[in-house]
Amino acid sequence: MLTHFPATAPPRFHVLVKPTGATCNLDCAYCFFLSKEMLYPGSRFRMADDLLETYIRQLIESHQTNEVTIAWQGGEPTLMGLPFFRRAVELAEQYRRPGMTIEYTMQTNGTLLNDEWGAFLAANNFLMGISIDGPREFHDHYRYDKGGGPTFDRVMRGLDVLKRHKVEWNVLCTLHRHNADRPLEIYRFFRDELGAQFMQFIPIVERLTAEQAAATANLAEPWRSWRDRPLYVLAGDVVTERSVTAEQYGDFLCAVFDEWVRRDVGRVYVQMFDVALANWVGAPSGLCVHSRTCGIALAVEHNGDLYSCDHFVEPAYRLGNIREDHLIELVASDKQRQFGQDKYDALPGYCRTCEVRFACHGGCPKDRFIHTPDGEPGLNYLCAGYKRFFHHIDEAMQFMGMELSRQRPPANVMAYMARQDAARPRPAAAPAAPAVARNAPCPCGSGKKYKHCHGRAS
Repeated sequence: MLTHFPATAPPRFHVLVKPTGATCNLDCAYCFFLSKEMLYPGSRFRMADDLLETYIRQLIESHQTNEVTIAWQGGEPTLMGLPFFRRAVELAEQYRRPGMTIEYTMQTNGTLLNDEWGAFLAANNFLMGISIDGPREFHDHYRYDKGGGPTFDRVMRGLDVLKRHKVEWNVLCTLHRHNADRPLEIYRFFRDELGAQFMQFIPIVERLTAEQAAATANLAEPWRSWRDRPLYVLAGDVVTERSVTAEQYGDFLCAVFDEWVRRDVGRVYVQMFDVALANWVGAPSGLCVHSRTCGIALAVEHNGDLYSCDHFVEPAYRLGNIREDHLIELVASDKQRQFGQDKYDALPGYCRTCEVRFACHGGCPKDRFIHTPDGEPGLNYLCAGYKRFFHHIDEAMQFMGMELSRQRPPANVMAYMARQDAARPRPAAAPAAPAVARNAPCPCGSGKKYKHCHGRAS
């Protein structure tokens, strides 16, 4: 039982709980978490009932605010079954302080959802993040089951359950080499065909170890990973062939933003755009990736081990176990506070003088493994994409920030962009020409690359 708060305890923090550890009923090619099974050899990968109670009690005790989020992830958390989550809700009600609000969230692949699940989720106001990588062609490319079969239809059935029971949901879409060149097709599929109002676009960046990179460099055929998945070194970057490139990521965000800012502001919410606007107006970004420091978004494994971050479930970042030490003592520990501060302290000089650092803050430390133009290590692999995107949205973000300061809706930006577009000279029609390379100058003479002018998807 908690008797006092450590002086360094944050008033509020976020924990992703993994009741099944890395266990999942799918076998998505890019899943970074499946390999975490090796940290717990022989484990059943199921959170025990007494540990569930310990966690719920400690989480509620640790918050100095009246809002607490209980967030479930995996692996695939629905593998625990409904009785586990019914018990979790009962425990939250048991330990909830008067006036306290409990919010429940879950990230799922959606394939196990049925009407019984739908009724439970609706009754307890769960917010569900469902993983969908776009239309069937893109989703099934990497998101397959244990037998290598497609999963799109099963995910759509799960989404139908959420819709039918009026459960709040958002799309979690990973961006990888196969789908990132089709931004408008993917965005419009989510918006128009699925009716999604909330979307997150998550870049896939899979870094190879030095041993993997060396092995790949010496082989004509792809080196095989521990899960028998092909890995490659691309253009000098030690990443898998599935990884999105920085340029792809930036181009994707820019294309979606251009559509969103002209017609969807106020009715569709894209996490990256909300985060950017917060940074433009000097408010907390709400996302650790683009915050100055981090350290208040942790992960609890199925056995009670607490790690500094979901992306750092590794022995060096294990803070302890909540069976042995209270959750808030670990969250407020010197080790965790240093982990969060290192996000800022480790920024290379190139980032510190960057004109969009206020919006980017160097991105996630897990992706800081390339060198700056002057050779300093620690630059984010996605830097070029971040720079393109944050420069691209500056005009619209400044306008929306000004509207907010005047207590007017940011959605006014749509009319503003319409006026700006009308005032701009339209590029001349592109002359008939043979196929043009995407990165070549556009034949119309606009001075833009073909992919950003007449070669852009409409």
